[in-house]
Amino acid sequence: MGDIPVAARAANIEYAIRDVVVPATALEADGHEIIKLNIGDPIAYPGLPTPSHMVEAFKDSLSRGETGYSPSYGLTELRVAIANDESNKGWNCSPDDVYVCHGVTEALQIIFTATLEVGTKVLAPGPHYPPYMAYPQLYGAETIEYRLDPDNGWCVDFDDIERKMDDSVRLLVLINPNNPTGNVANSNEIDRMISIAEKWPNCMIIADEIYDELDFTDTQNSVASRSKSVPIFVLNGVSKVYYAPGWRIGYMALHDPTNRLGTVRDGIERLLRSRLCASTPAQMGYLAGLTQSRDWMDGYTQNVLAKRDLCLKRISEIDGLEVQQPGGAFYMFVRLTDPHWAKDDKKFVLGLLHSEHVLVVHGSGFSKQMGNGPFRLVYLAEPDVLNEAFDRIERFLQASR
Repeated sequence: MGDIPVAARAANIEYAIRDVVVPATALEADGHEIIKLNIGDPIAYPGLPTPSHMVEAFKDSLSRGETGYSPSYGLTELRVAIANDESNKGWNCSPDDVYVCHGVTEALQIIFTATLEVGTKVLAPGPHYPPYMAYPQLYGAETIEYRLDPDNGWCVDFDDIERKMDDSVRLLVLINPNNPTGNVANSNEIDRMISIAEKWPNCMIIADEIYDELDFTDTQNSVASRSKSVPIFVLNGVSKVYYAPGWRIGYMALHDPTNRLGTVRDGIERLLRSRLCASTPAQMGYLAGLTQSRDWMDGYTQNVLAKRDLCLKRISEIDGLEVQQPGGAFYMFVRLTDPHWAKDDKKFVLGLLHSEHVLVVHGSGFSKQMGNGPFRLVYLAEPDVLNEAFDRIERFLQASR
């Protein structure tokens, strides 16, 4: 008897960031030490711990026995704090607009479930965070990619968006700052995206702003603060700029300037009730992060910037690599210019892993067409580790010529 068949929707799922860990784990089992620069988990690198006051709030919640179910839409006091934080970004956010989730990834799943069906589309940047491609197919929908210009800092190609928009596009996605490229869209670019979306009455914008406090250009703006017509799903959470990804706390905040999301909101609330709630102690930890001093953020940001600059310098010195300076987040999308590797980034990544034990992610894992050629590197490791990684990358490139 053969295997029981797997559903096609599961068999087709890919998540490159973690898929490359499988061969790395096998090498570790054989006794090899791997330099891991593949996953955007700031806690995996020294010097960037979850702030202590947030950890204490989490622990205090556990000590008080707050381990039962909490409200399905999130703790009231956390929803108030998130609404205040979003309002400070320039739009009128009410606590009733905020829904706390198990990270931004669950928020995406809820939004897709509430808005997509057979024949509808998501228009997302290419390259992009993998769930934007993986999940819509579960609902019979399709993800179409719009182009980010690799020769212009990975800026949005608005002409490409215009060509690809139609009545079937339910969700237009902006990841700002972008993962994996680090590009930051400014207010003029956001306004142009809104002006395109407002031509299509059933189109809503997903504003994935999980890296908003890691903007090094001072040009990042809340998409909701710019929209007077188009409904916006704002996504954010504790993982990246509050350095607590394992807590799995994120949120969606609904900006509905023309009061058209009534039935969508009802669907979202039904889905949230059906999956019970997010972690209560983790919500209390995030609450402490939002309501207590954020002075600590400056030191963390300077730490990240110093490592970014080190990587920019090292890449500029290696024949066969080039990169455009990222404006935000903590990723570099490094282009392979060596003809031997430029057309097969995954082969490069696996070869580098097996030969030099450095783990990065192939760019085609973020888009088969629009990500092919570079690789993504997380630049949060300590300087000596980053330097060793670049020494090994350079050695691998030289040996392959």
